[in-house]
Amino acid sequence: MPGFATMLRFCPMRRLLPAAALLLLVACRAGSDSSDPQRDWMHVLSRKKAATAPTASTREKQVYADSLGAFVRKHPTHNRARAVYQRIQLDFAHELASLGRYQDAIRFYRAVLINDSTNAEARNGLSLALDRLTVTRQKLMSLEKGMSEKSVAQLLGKPVPGWKVTTDRGDSVIESWYYRTTEGGVAGVYFRDGVLFAADANADAKLSPLVR
Repeated sequence: MPGFATMLRFCPMRRLLPAAALLLLVACRAGSDSSDPQRDWMHVLSRKKAATAPTASTREKQVYADSLGAFVRKHPTHNRARAVYQRIQLDFAHELASLGRYQDAIRFYRAVLINDSTNAEARNGLSLALDRLTVTRQKLMSLEKGMSEKSVAQLLGKPVPGWKVTTDRGDSVIESWYYRTTEGGVAGVYFRDGVLFAADANADAKLSPLVR
């Protein structure tokens, strides 16, 4: 049996070994988390299943997009991640444009073009979104009485959020869509029960093709 003095010499070492091992384990984990792209990529993919499900919520899609964006920033040379993230940005930009949120869509198109200046899809989307932010008199003059809301939206785009007013008059529903014009004014188009019946190029003058 070891003597008392021998035990004293070994006891401090026994106390230090677990602490040293713990510090080494933490250091190894930290190094693995910061330098292992495969581990980070698996974390991103763990969010993908929920985000791509038919019943996926907006939050689940956003969480996946955010985790993917964070991965791309951390591992900018990961080509697969960059391609997937670019696809998400383009799809989101298209969706925003379809909702009439052209300014928001423009930001995403431009973000794609920063990293891929020759991307034709982003260039075309940006051009269309910029065109839809304002309407020309020529476009307004091409409207025809009796057009549906869908047909007008295809020609002018949907109004930006907050630029549409619905009035229930009892016997009919009047919906007014407003747009900025290239001249700096505001134009309005008006539907009665979903059918175009009038348009204003400005506050004082109605377009002649729609008042006959």
